[in-house]
Amino acid sequence: MPWGQLLVNGLALGSLYALTAFGIVLIYKTTKVITFAQGETAMFSTFVAFTLLTVFQLPFAVAFILTMAFAGLFGALIERVVLRRISTTTILNPVIVTVGLSLILLGAAGWIWGYEIRTFPAPVAGPPLRFATVVVSQLNVLTFLVTLVLMTVLFAFFRFSPTGIAMRAVAENRTAAQLMGISIGRMNALGWGMGTAMGAVTGMLLGIIDSVVGFEVPELRNTIAFVLIVLVLVVRPGGLLGKHEIKKV
Repeated sequence: MPWGQLLVNGLALGSLYALTAFGIVLIYKTTKVITFAQGETAMFSTFVAFTLLTVFQLPFAVAFILTMAFAGLFGALIERVVLRRISTTTILNPVIVTVGLSLILLGAAGWIWGYEIRTFPAPVAGPPLRFATVVVSQLNVLTFLVTLVLMTVLFAFFRFSPTGIAMRAVAENRTAAQLMGISIGRMNALGWGMGTAMGAVTGMLLGIIDSVVGFEVPELRNTIAFVLIVLVLVVRPGGLLGKHEIKKV
């Protein structure tokens, strides 16, 4: 395969990795929680988009926007109902909760949509673009455009909007941000919502590129998560941020 073709394919896949990484980092920066459920929330949201496209026959643009809204609300709900209740506990508890959430979403997706592989509807069709020996499909072009637009909008949001600046302040120093009157809970919910929405975009674009959506169990990923938890419990039972204190009796 020519190097130019490899570059185009790599850029298409790399743009999806960039969106995934952005969602994970956004959640961690605003909430200090390492989520292991990002892939499952993306998968679940992709099945929601699949339902909107195949059952309700909605246009792709409408299904895309509705799925992002669903994922954003779902992420904010996870933070508000589940994670906020354990935000003052050890650093491991939220991690364990996200691992459990990933397993719940896997089971729920299999129960609702089944375990067979399904074809994801392609939003665009037509001949590919050709540049000498390099072939750029319409789906790759769509992936590039969506990623570019989202990254531009997010840059403007965090750079110029008051809410984006507040989220950056929380990521930099939560205590100082709270003293300035910024609602930490609101920023946490917004961070989870935006991060989950980015995962939904990744899932939909990946479904388009691969042309199929299906049920997969990432045993290796869960194994890594549990190994990390066990290592922390053994090496640092007081937590990663634990410290020794001397008390006078």
